[in-house]
Amino acid sequence: MKLKCAILDDYQKAALTMADWTVLSDAVEVTAIHRHLAQEDEVAEALRDYDIVVAMRERTPFPDRLLARLDRLKLLITSGMRNASIDVAAAARRGIAVCGTGSCSEPPAELAWALILGLARGLMPESQAMRAGGPWQQTIGMDLNGSTLGLLGLGKIGGRMARIAQAFGMKVVAWSQNLTPDKAEAAGVRLAASKEELLAESDFVSIHLVLSDRTRGLIGAEELARMRPSAYLINTSRAPIVDREALVNALRAGRIAGAGLDVFEIEPLPADDPLRTLPSVLATPHLGYVTRNNYEVYFREAVEDIAAFLAGAPIRQLS
Repeated sequence: MKLKCAILDDYQKAALTMADWTVLSDAVEVTAIHRHLAQEDEVAEALRDYDIVVAMRERTPFPDRLLARLDRLKLLITSGMRNASIDVAAAARRGIAVCGTGSCSEPPAELAWALILGLARGLMPESQAMRAGGPWQQTIGMDLNGSTLGLLGLGKIGGRMARIAQAFGMKVVAWSQNLTPDKAEAAGVRLAASKEELLAESDFVSIHLVLSDRTRGLIGAEELARMRPSAYLINTSRAPIVDREALVNALRAGRIAGAGLDVFEIEPLPADDPLRTLPSVLATPHLGYVTRNNYEVYFREAVEDIAAFLAGAPIRQLS
């Protein structure tokens, strides 16, 4: 009998067109699921007959209690090589291989700049007014040239952000717990003495950190209070790095000018969530990684992962 493979969260019905799945057709029957499975019971019921699951980023948690209910699961693949939503150790104990794929650093940086530019030039209210026949010009744009971009994190994506900011004529300051003066200098940016210093002097604060015990809740009420009332917070990294309640309160009170958000603690974001409607928020539905190049890498390498697993030599295993 063929093994059964489920591809999760294929919202755009694109997964089967982004790679040659036919190379697996003799051994694997592939099904793409186009809606999000929101509840753990729903996930368990939908996946109970599958041997292989391809998950999209960290959207669907796989804790030990869920893995225990998936008796047939042998291979779990995540897009990218990090997934804090999968209990990798528990999977190993249960004999489930967990593998990843490559990913591109360009798309998240490009999306972060779309949010920055959208906020700086009031693109959302101005575009909405144009469509509705409303007032001609309502906002006064904020100049990027000469302003300061603060980067929390200077890895691959943060480094790309710095180079683009410099092309705009912005000053760039960076900070993270592990950032060294040499690395900052090599990127052509100034190392902030502290997180607090970066927050206080930046016109835009953009987060590019991995979610960990150290970064969870890194930006809370105290940190938001240190930002300028005219400053914007951009988060295209991981939602729990920012205290959600503190951010909502700061936005409602006008303590910061606004936020550009692409990540949320619950995805899809509930329809009644205030982050959908606050006028100072420019929000996108986690589009940072959603580009053709990235999808082609994800699904091509997912096929490779499955083929290698079938051959008895799994590749790109997470540990």
